[in-house]
Amino acid sequence: MTSPHASVQLRRTVLSSFIGNTIEFYDFLLYGLASALVFGDLFFPSLSPFAGTLASFATFGIGFIARPLGGFVFGHLGDTIGRKTTLITTLCGMGAATFAVGLLPTYDTIGIWAPVLLVVLRFVQGFMVGGEWGGAMLMVVENAPAHRRGFFSAWPNTGGFSGQLLATGMFALMGILPDAQFQSWGWRVPFLCSAVLVGVGLWMRGRLGESEVFEQVKQEEGKAKAPLLDVLRHDWRSVLLIMSLRFSESVPFFLLTVFAVSYGPEHLGIPKATLTTAIMVASVLAFPAHGFFGALSDRVGRRPVYVYGALAAAVLAFPAFWLLKSGSAVLIVLAYCLVINLAHNACNAVQPALFTELFGSKVRYSGASVGAQLGAIVAGGLTPFIATALTGGGDNWVPVAAYASAVALVSAAAAYFFTPETSRRDLVDTSSAMAAGPEPAPDIKADTTAAEVPETGAVAP
Repeated sequence: MTSPHASVQLRRTVLSSFIGNTIEFYDFLLYGLASALVFGDLFFPSLSPFAGTLASFATFGIGFIARPLGGFVFGHLGDTIGRKTTLITTLCGMGAATFAVGLLPTYDTIGIWAPVLLVVLRFVQGFMVGGEWGGAMLMVVENAPAHRRGFFSAWPNTGGFSGQLLATGMFALMGILPDAQFQSWGWRVPFLCSAVLVGVGLWMRGRLGESEVFEQVKQEEGKAKAPLLDVLRHDWRSVLLIMSLRFSESVPFFLLTVFAVSYGPEHLGIPKATLTTAIMVASVLAFPAHGFFGALSDRVGRRPVYVYGALAAAVLAFPAFWLLKSGSAVLIVLAYCLVINLAHNACNAVQPALFTELFGSKVRYSGASVGAQLGAIVAGGLTPFIATALTGGGDNWVPVAAYASAVALVSAAAAYFFTPETSRRDLVDTSSAMAAGPEPAPDIKADTTAAEVPETGAVAP
């Protein structure tokens, strides 16, 4: 029987990781909305509207290019000095960069330096996010009961949606202002408000203890001297696998939450308010969806849930655009819910447990961070740019849907043919899951109440 202290530690870890992820993605996604709504006019005014949108989305993509670098640096720190200190550092850096964007002069004030500084701050944002996700997720995975890692780690990964709700809500609130005031100062308010959220996040993280798996491995095995090199030498197949798996999760999400926010009003005549409503409805439904798919992965395994999510994303790509073209607010909301909640959420809920379980305990922070953030470049950051380019500045959405469907099939194939089942991995194990070979999926008839709990002292509620 486990102690009440262990249960409190688990709840604090889940809540802290959720809040940290919410703050990080609030900051990160604010930039995506601003790229679609105002940055083209304020920072690239000399370009045509189409070229300005492309330039704005290119700066959005810079943040994703920086994310693997953050994964390299902070993954190393997390595997050597510890998870907690590293996560506090990433949170502070992200908050400072976002606050600075809210203070940035525009092109009319300082000329070419405005877009240059915008790109620099976006790079810093991406660098910090690159170290946040992997650490926050593995803190939960390493503290959760063995038979419920999928369920508990799925909740912090909803931070992207709570961050989306906050970011979209803030921009919707500022959108009430007259256009001149919104363009002048209203768009800055959401960025400046991030300072309050960072303060809350730092308070929560300061109360956490270090991961007990990390402490146990450090005492028994010793820390890896060069975890990143070990990952690239021994776990490169896992890194490539994660990059392939991210397509079915990232491409649909950024198509609907960034690209469509610009494309819909301009080429399909969809009011921005309708798209904002659709994003917020899907974001709310993401919470129960993540809990369901995370728990399902504990019962039937990570792999089958991921295969389903990827195939659903491929199948729904064209129907989603047909629903968008209808112009009906109800059908547009339905499109978002189908793609986000039935396809994307299945993949997104499983990723924290699956990605961290692929790696041995001595290089887990580095491996999960690097793999996820390298995948974020091509599967996430470039999506709005690629989609805009595929339309050619017109209303030809067919190539965009075809692209979304094709890359989701890549993820489905990677999940089915190359992904090992990891749901019963011993997290203290220092070996690679792919090197260890396949393991059977969980026996769903087994009595999970008696399942083994790692020596973290954590308990399921």
